[in-house]
Amino acid sequence: MEDFQEQPAGPPKEIKRINDTTWELPVSYRKGMLVPARIIASKELMDNMDAGVFNQIANVATLPGLQRYAYCMPDGHWGYGFPIGGVAAFDPKEGGVISPGGIGFDINCGMRLMTTNLTIDEVKPKIHQLVDELYKAVPAGVGCKGFVKVSKEEFKEVMRDGAQWCLKKGYAWPSDIENIESHGKIPQADSSKVSDKATKRGFDQLGTLGSGNHYLEIQEVKAENIFDKDAAKIMGITKPGQIVIMVHCGSRGFGHQIGTDYLKLFLEVMPKYGIEILDKELACAPFNSPEGQDYYKAMACAANMAFANRQVITHQIRKVFSQVFGKSAEEMEMNLVYDVAHNIAKLEKHLVDGKMKELLVHRKGATRAFGPSRASELPKKYAKIGQPIILGGSMETGSYLLLATDGADETFASTAHGAGRTMSRAKAKREIRGDKLQQDMEKKGIYVHAVTMAGLAEEAGAAYKDIDVVVDTLDKAGITRPVVALKPIGNVKG
Repeated sequence: MEDFQEQPAGPPKEIKRINDTTWELPVSYRKGMLVPARIIASKELMDNMDAGVFNQIANVATLPGLQRYAYCMPDGHWGYGFPIGGVAAFDPKEGGVISPGGIGFDINCGMRLMTTNLTIDEVKPKIHQLVDELYKAVPAGVGCKGFVKVSKEEFKEVMRDGAQWCLKKGYAWPSDIENIESHGKIPQADSSKVSDKATKRGFDQLGTLGSGNHYLEIQEVKAENIFDKDAAKIMGITKPGQIVIMVHCGSRGFGHQIGTDYLKLFLEVMPKYGIEILDKELACAPFNSPEGQDYYKAMACAANMAFANRQVITHQIRKVFSQVFGKSAEEMEMNLVYDVAHNIAKLEKHLVDGKMKELLVHRKGATRAFGPSRASELPKKYAKIGQPIILGGSMETGSYLLLATDGADETFASTAHGAGRTMSRAKAKREIRGDKLQQDMEKKGIYVHAVTMAGLAEEAGAAYKDIDVVVDTLDKAGITRPVVALKPIGNVKG
């Protein structure tokens, strides 16, 4: 799990302000930069940005085959190799690379949002029971195992088919698959490119949250937080007081092992391809090389596992809600709004200098944002309004549902994935007591069931940027627009 490093805040003197929300490090900032590095941020966010962001995004700008700019989103902070919030698009035909550090170890860590027709008045009296039952039904914490038992052989089918495997096994509705990025399946997956060690770590973890900043959250839609009623209605959010459920998790130890395996391999093979890097955490290989292709196929396996993992969790959530409220999930209209990844590399077509190119877009703690002009790549119901984006905040302050605009083409159809940390996990544990935080949150009407109090302290609202400022920055940058702000009332914390 990656953490935030304590470093001096504030931009380097070489940075240039392009407009209200865009800042640029020129190629002269660091030897070897092939393109400028751009950071999307308000002045407030920029003034408090940690130094690791500038260092890392400048390093990213030195990688072969990079197109136009290396980007960092407003939630940016120090990561492994790439900053969290990093976006980079490579042209495979121009020696473009693939880098595990540009994807993240928790491959296809992502978000999903489900609606219900339940109201706060129905749910609030049962929130303790509901959260406690969800805690039992969806295992959380380091090394937790899921209820879905598959053999290592059957796990290969999960790697290949992702959420579509869940549909065959009765853990999904057909409408779920329609509303998942890439229909819950990256077709290039090839289980022969995955190590036995990775398979051993992953085959018993389906339906688990894991630890760190992962969570399962019950949220309320307040009247004053609906910014676009028409768009909200299309997404299934129709009334104030409505209850929705958000899930944040990924491929667990399976993806982590795949990242580790290929990072080691890439460090060994880079000299063969004449690639020199400024930071070994940026280890990479040409996308079209045998090693690059092997990693992409293994990464797709982890991405598919993560889609399946979130789908199995959805099945469990529906089951628990049915037990607690005595209605079927269908009666409660527990429909999937959308599921989107934020640690992944995808082959996509983008316009560069007036020419359409197929690029490998790395998004590390960044979310795909396809506007209405890419309607053919979206579910039919979102064709006119653009792709939903689920932007997770802290468990104290809440989250957002956004829509992509065609302005996101400027950032290779990418946006932020969350609020972004301002405090390391270690510092949060030093400064915040988990048990007191739990009590304080309960007083605010948020019931949290956490695996550990130390883990709870790590995720306090004080450890994160102001999500309203991040969302406002994205809106002003013309990348996304807010539809609904969602306030937590119950949380299962990994």
